[in-house]
Amino acid sequence: MISEFRLPDLGEGLTEAEVVQWLVQPGDTVTLNQTLAEVETAKAVVELPSPYAGTVASLHAGAGETVAVGAPLIAFDVDGEDSPSGDDLAAAAGAASAADDRADGEVKADAGEKAQPNLVGYGAAPSSGARPARRARRSVAAATIDVTTEAAVNAAAPHDALPPAAAEPIVGERPRSTPPVRAHAKRRGVDLVLVAAEVGDRVITRADVDAYADRIGAAPAAPAPDEAPAPASVPQPRGERAQTRTPIKGVRKHTAQAMVRSAFTAPHVTTFHTVDVTATMELIEQLRADRSLTEHRIGPLVVVARAVCLALGRNPSLNATWDEDAGEIVENHFVDLGIAAATERGLIVPIIRDAERLSLTGMADALGELTQTARSGKTSPAELAGGTFSITNIGVFGIDAGTPILPPGQSGILAVGAVRRQPWEYKGEIALRQLMTLSVSFDHRLVDGAEGARFLKDVADLLEQPGRAMLF
Repeated sequence: MISEFRLPDLGEGLTEAEVVQWLVQPGDTVTLNQTLAEVETAKAVVELPSPYAGTVASLHAGAGETVAVGAPLIAFDVDGEDSPSGDDLAAAAGAASAADDRADGEVKADAGEKAQPNLVGYGAAPSSGARPARRARRSVAAATIDVTTEAAVNAAAPHDALPPAAAEPIVGERPRSTPPVRAHAKRRGVDLVLVAAEVGDRVITRADVDAYADRIGAAPAAPAPDEAPAPASVPQPRGERAQTRTPIKGVRKHTAQAMVRSAFTAPHVTTFHTVDVTATMELIEQLRADRSLTEHRIGPLVVVARAVCLALGRNPSLNATWDEDAGEIVENHFVDLGIAAATERGLIVPIIRDAERLSLTGMADALGELTQTARSGKTSPAELAGGTFSITNIGVFGIDAGTPILPPGQSGILAVGAVRRQPWEYKGEIALRQLMTLSVSFDHRLVDGAEGARFLKDVADLLEQPGRAMLF
């Protein structure tokens, strides 16, 4: 019996997704929950599991094509008695969508139930109540690959970035790369594990693959099955100016729509303040020298994030939401802290849930995990949803200040500038001190200028005198 699988709602009301690459072809035999393809939404790259066990009959879209939610994606030749019906899948999808309160997105199943389809974005549905195990990653002769971490994924807009991370050994993990790069490496016959051993612990790019392939004398890349041969370049007439046109889609399209909506909905106000963070930087050096804290990467962004959570407790209007439909101001008594990250796919803002509950070391661990996930391109839609206040680290680019745009629905965002050693008045004399400029943008419908200034001053006081945190 031929059964069609239609593209499900991947969460957050997304209406379409682009097929990045197919991992199966017509005629292949697949098992339940086997990964069929990688699709890219406006927020994340998602692995699409099979809702059937059977044989792939046909693919309804090629790599690079955009498919609307509900449109046919792939057809299977399956046993009608053992495969879930379309109604079963729809009911399961509805149940999964209602499970937003589970942070890891699991779809639970009672012990003894038969295996159910693994719905996209909600994790596996095991036959027991246990959390599903992560997919095993391939290793190189079970060896440990020590790689040096370079800068975090910070190649896009200079106002949204994560800080660099320290070196960390990775045991048998799949190299970090995007789906198109993995497909390109496969066409060139290059093992990404070997490339990772040379480039270090960062996202492998197409250029890295080509450089390695050229060095070992690999054959040129063959065109992908779904790609037409590239047309030969045509010389431009003298005096004519060349252009490159790139389709507006994926994260870039979503970001543009969100920023325009925010800029023309919320009246933005930005306030700046330069802070003497010498005491904070000295504290960080002391914590880094403490052997008991070597597993926790405590840097300036970690301390700023902790200070922001403390300051929001004293200035709740910057942690509120304007509900236009209900005609209400919603004041949040928790902090879901967004950390803006510029990745190869574009701008994303993953969330640290209940950040106000975290200690300094807990915040360091949460930021480290967030960085690793964003760098590997595995941030899920659930990890990008919501957020009550955001931080963007422009200091990693050597930038001092900026006017960040609010993420839609939030009333405040703080830009953290670079730490610079400059002359500064200190105890009645001129001394070289370590300075940082903070820039906070806020929604003037919710936050008056005085409230925005008090919040910024509270953050600054905590950075100038870290011991003040004991008073909050």
